[in-house]
Order: sequence, then C-alpha cells, then structure tokens
Amino acid sequence: MDSSEQEGNGAAPESLPPPPPVPADVVPIKVEPDAAKKKVALQPMARRGTGSKGQKIIVLTNHFKVNVGSTDGYFFHYSVSLYYEDGRPVDGKGVGRKVIDKVQETYSSELAGKNFAYDGEKSLFTVGSLPNNKHEFTVVLEDVMSNRNNGNASPDGSGSPNERERKRVRRSYNSKTFKVEISFAAKIPLQAIQSALRGQESENTQEALRVLDIILRQHASKQGCLLVRQSFFHDNQNNFTDIGGGVLGCRGFHSSFRATHGGLSLNIDVSTTMIIQPGPVVDFLLANQNAKDPYSVDWTKAKRVLKNLRIKVSPSNLEYKITGLSEQVCRDQMFSMKQKGMKNENGEAETVEITIYDYFVNHRNIQLRYSGDLPCINVGKPKRPTYIPIELCSLVSLQRYTKALNTMQRASLVEKSRQKPQERMNVLSNLLRTSNYGAEPMLRSCGVSISSNFTQVEGRLLQPPKLRVGNGEDFIPRNGRWNFNNKKLVEPTRIERWAVANFSARCDPNNIVQSLIRCGEMKGIKIDPPFDVFIEMGQNRRLPPVARVEKMFDLIQSKLPGAPQFLLCLLPDRKNSDLYGPWKQKNLSEFGIVTQCMAPTKVNDQYLTNLLLKINAKLGGLNSILTIERSIPMVSKVPTIILGMDVSHGSPGQSDVPSIAAVVSSRQWPLISRYRAAVRTQSPKLEMLDSLFKPSGKDDDGIMREALLDFYSSSGKRKPDQIIIFRDGVSESQFNQVLNKELDQVIEACKFLDETWDPKFVVIVAQKNHHTKFFQQGSPDNVQPGTVIDRSVCHPKNNDFYLCAHAGMIGTTRPTHYHVLLDQVGFSADDLQELVHSLS
Repeated sequence: MDSSEQEGNGAAPESLPPPPPVPADVVPIKVEPDAAKKKVALQPMARRGTGSKGQKIIVLTNHFKVNVGSTDGYFFHYSVSLYYEDGRPVDGKGVGRKVIDKVQETYSSELAGKNFAYDGEKSLFTVGSLPNNKHEFTVVLEDVMSNRNNGNASPDGSGSPNERERKRVRRSYNSKTFKVEISFAAKIPLQAIQSALRGQESENTQEALRVLDIILRQHASKQGCLLVRQSFFHDNQNNFTDIGGGVLGCRGFHSSFRATHGGLSLNIDVSTTMIIQPGPVVDFLLANQNAKDPYSVDWTKAKRVLKNLRIKVSPSNLEYKITGLSEQVCRDQMFSMKQKGMKNENGEAETVEITIYDYFVNHRNIQLRYSGDLPCINVGKPKRPTYIPIELCSLVSLQRYTKALNTMQRASLVEKSRQKPQERMNVLSNLLRTSNYGAEPMLRSCGVSISSNFTQVEGRLLQPPKLRVGNGEDFIPRNGRWNFNNKKLVEPTRIERWAVANFSARCDPNNIVQSLIRCGEMKGIKIDPPFDVFIEMGQNRRLPPVARVEKMFDLIQSKLPGAPQFLLCLLPDRKNSDLYGPWKQKNLSEFGIVTQCMAPTKVNDQYLTNLLLKINAKLGGLNSILTIERSIPMVSKVPTIILGMDVSHGSPGQSDVPSIAAVVSSRQWPLISRYRAAVRTQSPKLEMLDSLFKPSGKDDDGIMREALLDFYSSSGKRKPDQIIIFRDGVSESQFNQVLNKELDQVIEACKFLDETWDPKFVVIVAQKNHHTKFFQQGSPDNVQPGTVIDRSVCHPKNNDFYLCAHAGMIGTTRPTHYHVLLDQVGFSADDLQELVHSLS
C-alpha cells in the first residue's frame, strides 16, 4: 500500500484542485449537535409481571374463545371503485353492498366462486386470491330506489308522479348500470393472528382482525341490520324503547375480535343507539315537538329535523329521501301536470296548473283525511320538486338520530337500557345461539370457529382500603360503601357568609336550614345562620330558566352586602331541573361563588349528611383520607404529584363547540386526597391536550406550570420527583400521541421552570368506554368491588389490567381498563394495582 494512501483520504494535498468559490447567496447549513437530533419515540411498555395480592376468584367474561384452524393461508385485500354508466363515481352510501352482491351473483365463475368480505365502501377481502390482480365488471341493479340504505334516487317529474310518469320513473330509476373495478391492494398472512397471540403484533395483525370484524358486520348487514361502527342493530320492535321526543332507544350488539393473553376471543356486548320513531311522519312530528295536533306543528323546525330522512310512500310502497317541504299547504300548492295526448305547437306536452290536493283526490282517487291544510313532503330536486301529501308518508325503520339528547331523554335512555348482570348474560347467550356464525362461509374457509360459552378467567379480590375520619378514627368500607353517620370529618370547614335561593314552592326552607345547621354540628362543620332566604316571586315562575336565574341574582345582589362564601339553591324538581345549568353557569363562571343545589323532596339526616360532604369538599375541607395516606409504597417517601387529565367534547350535533381540557393535580404532599383543578378550551373535537405547556415569551401560560407551582407552594417548597399521570378516554390508536405529544409538553413545562429538573414519570390510561364485562359465576349479583384481572383477557404483551373498584348497585358493573404506558418509577404490579384501587 502506498504511504500517501495510508495517511487516509489520499493525503497528498497538492494533487487536489482548489475548491470552487462559494456563491454570494449561499446560506450556510447549521450542523445539528447530537442532542438536538430527533428523539426516539416512546412505545407503550410491556408487562413486567402479574399481581398476586388478594383472594383468588374465578369470574366469567363476555369474551368467547375463537379457534383459527388454518394459519398458512392469506387474506387478499382488494380496493373497490364504483362508477355510474357515465363514469361518475358513486357517492351514495348503501348501494355498494347491493352492487357487490350482484357482481358475486353474476360473475361467480370469473371470480373462481370466491366469497367476499366487503366493508360497504372501498375495501374487499377474500381468503386466497382472485384469478387476476384487476377485474372490471358491469352490473345492472333493478329497484335501486327502494333499498333501505339508499334513498338518493327520487322521481324527476315536475310535481307529483302520476301513473304514466311513475311507469317512466320506474324505467329510468329502478334499473341502473354500474361499473365496478376490483384491484389487488395487499395480502395479509393468517399467521399474523397467531403471532399476535404470542405478543408479536405487527401491522398485519390489526388488518387480519379487521377482516374478521368485517365478516361479522357483513353477516349482520345481510340480515338487514343497521351498522354503527362495531355495533349492529336488528329491526325488531322488542329492541325499541321510547325515550320521548320521537326518539327510540334501540338495543343491539357490539362485536370485535381481540388478541388477548389467553388467545383470540370475540368480545360481544349489548349496545344501544338512538333511532327516529318509524311510522307516519305526522306521528313523529307530534312526538318530536310535543304538539297536540298537526295544526300546531312548527314547520320551520319540522323541515330541519326531517331533511334527509327516508320515507315509504303509500300506496306505491316506493322509498324516497326527504329534501324539504312545500312552501304552501297541500290545498294551495300548485304544479304543472302534463295533459294526456295533448301537445302544443312546439310538439311539447300541454300542461295544466293543478293543486297537489286536487291531483291526489280527483286524479288518483286517494282520499286525504287531514293533509289538505298541511305542507307536503318534497322528495324532488331543488329545481324540480316532487310533492307528496304528508299522510301518505311513513318514516322507514332504523334511521339513526344523531342530535344531542335533552336531559329528560338522556335520563330515560339510561334508565331503560340498564340490564342486571344475569339479564345481560342471557341476552348475549341468545344472540350467539341465533347468529349462527358457524355457518358463515368466510369464517369456515379460514377455519375460524367461535365458542358459545362465556370465558372463565382468574381474578383477585383486593382488600378495601381503610379510611380515616375525624378524631383519628379508622373504618373499613363494606361492599364498596361507607356511611358517615356518627362520624366527624377530618377537616371540617366553617360556613359564615351564606344565603339560600328558593325556586321551589313546595318546601319549608327554614326547616331545611335548621336541619342543615344541626347535621353540620354533628359532623364538626360550624354553620352560622344564613344572611337570608330569597324566595322566587310567583310571576317569575313562567319565565325561561335563564331569565328566572337572572331575576333571582338581581334580588340577591340588591340585598347582600358583599359576595357570599356559599349559596344553597333549592330546585323545584326532583331530577333534571332546567334551572340547574344556568344557575351553575351564573355562580361558577360569572361570579366564582361556591353553590350546592338540592331538590327538597325527601329531606332526612342521611340526605343532608351526603349534601354536607359535598359542601365541605367544595369549600376546601377534607371529609376522609386513606389510613395509609402517608405510607403508600413508592409515593409517600418521594415527593409525588398525581395528575388526572381528560378532554370533553360537544355533542355530535355541535361541530363548532370548543372542546374543554381539564387537569386535576394533587397538592399538600404526602396527602393524595387534596386536588386542584384547571381548565382550558381547545379546538373542537381535538382529543390531545394542547395547553399543558404554552410558552409566550418568558412566560408559560400552560396548565402544568399552574399545577407544579401549586404543588411546590403547598408541599413545603418541594418539587415533585415523581409525576403520575392518569389520562382518561383515549383509544389504543392514540397511546403513542399521549406518550410522545402530551408527555413531551409536561417535560417541557418542567424544564421551563428548572432546566436541571428531571422527574420520573408514570403514564396510565384509564378507559371506561369499552365492552369487556365481568360476571360472578352462579350469582345474580355484580362482581364485588376490588375485583382485579391482569391476565387472560388482557393484552398479550402490553401492561394492562381491569379493576372494578366500586359497588355496582344498578345495571352491570363497568370495569375500568387501565393501560400502563410508561413506568420509570418501577412499581411492582401489586403496588400499582393497590395504588389505583386506593385512589378509586
């Protein structure tokens, strides 16, 4: 080797030409130091072990074991494109399934007789491949219009379709030609399901389970079910329950395949959606508006609520989608009817102006009892309306109601959809018996069979956490409940400046005040007599809720010398008073006054004690603490802050209402029973908190800074060395964002306060909105509080567990599903489960 080469890079400088001159407009690129390079994204942690504390128990769960016979085949994924004859893409939902069924029926031999799993939109799956990578077909569908899911087609006569026009309509609309393209997109090994069960999840796993879910959805669709995400609803009167306002609760089922610690399982649960009351349109409007007869209906409101709903029209039994209402009532609404066999000089059919009423009664011989004086339903296009008298129109069943429910409807839905554990198990067993999944050809072709028995799982029953009340007295909750009778509070407050606002005509406020003062004394709360009892004037009771609250506040402000410490509000109704929202908003948002509402129907000492527990906590007192509060493993020795985070969104109908991010944070370490709260608004429907760290110049306006400074000042000038975050309400697909976006903001907020500060983090997601339920074997009761499950139906690899911490007194207990995404502190499974149980 030549010596010049040994010096590396051919070290003979004179042999290289000089570098070219640097142009004047070049901006040098800054070399990034290593630290600034992209940080490694965090992934949810794997399970380190399972817990062993507590008494071992066996419970049943609504997961049904699934066996996968063949594992060497593939699901083939094809993308589907649908076009009309003239090349326009098909936009209406619901027609897709009909078209694909027709393709399968017409071209079975070209498709090698394969069964399809079709999601109703753009994806289609087969077991094994189709003969070619790309297939193009043309199919003709008869009777597109009367498809339950597709009311897009509408008659295009100007005015009402008469007999002759209806024949023409039938020809032009009821047979439609579609072009279908099916192109290969990907292949998914069935092996991916087996890998997932060994804890080796891949992209393919989720896809393979999605195919199985689509097969079941398709199975339900073929039975005429309404499909809502992973749930399906049969058109069966027995499953409907009236919740008021023309809305029905409809009971159906959720189903999803899940890879679990104990193998593949099908999770089936009862689920509920809201649908529009089927039947005559007028009956729906009367119920919806609580009107006494059709002549007192508000038609502007009616037009809004009816738009896009599907109706069947008698006597033709054709199905249409409502596009609006006629401007005038049926007797006065004119349209141009074509004259049979008469043409003008241009060769066009002669027309005559006639009312809709006259047309239906005299030309079609259909008797109309009450529609003459009501608007007609329009099912035509904006420029070419088609009017039908309202009494000939009936709403089709299984149409979802997606607007926000009012308070009464919500209460009614909750009450009517409750099921005791035993009833829920019976309903699920019946579903599995009648669904006949064993005969589903797609499942059979990949060797999938589903057990019809609830899965037995091993759980543990944790001891209830001991509580400490006033005077250092300890007591143990029984069956998830405890009672403060004859017990003092740990830190009772004193109530000095307060008053009563009485909206209820039926009670004696002075008697309530005396009883409250007496009960307060028994708990250690010293309550002075109120400044006054303000009684609503009789003439104000007919005003709208907001105005009633305003009037009451005017009265209180005119009499009180200054802002009160506390206001007690007596509401007129036992439940769901419409004064509650406006009253809370006025007190809390506008004035920052602590308030307690009560409905004085049955006022006894137990009721008033429960009321005082709330009042004491709101005024900064402390009712009880955990006995082990100062000796919790891993938490009491090292300054630790506990955070709870959630985002709540407007109801589905309100797309422009800001979402609210809320964070509660513990204070006064080593206590974990005292919290403060912070809220911020953020963009509508944004699930990730974006206001934890909000730098603006040298300041940080974020929530975390508030929480950390409060912890520091209330915990003897100590910074937390450990930060435990409980995050509510995010789905598995968002775990990585919690770990890499939200946690990053928390870390930045810490660094902003002190660059050298490096606390350890624990991040736990708590999910309530899932479909796993547990049942006691051979008992009609709910599982006992303290039941924990951390194997079998848990994730094959990730660190998760289910905990039922509370007594299920009504309905079926809904366990909380905890996912430990990160644990830098190093909790054992037992210590972490005990901590969560104690915090509950």
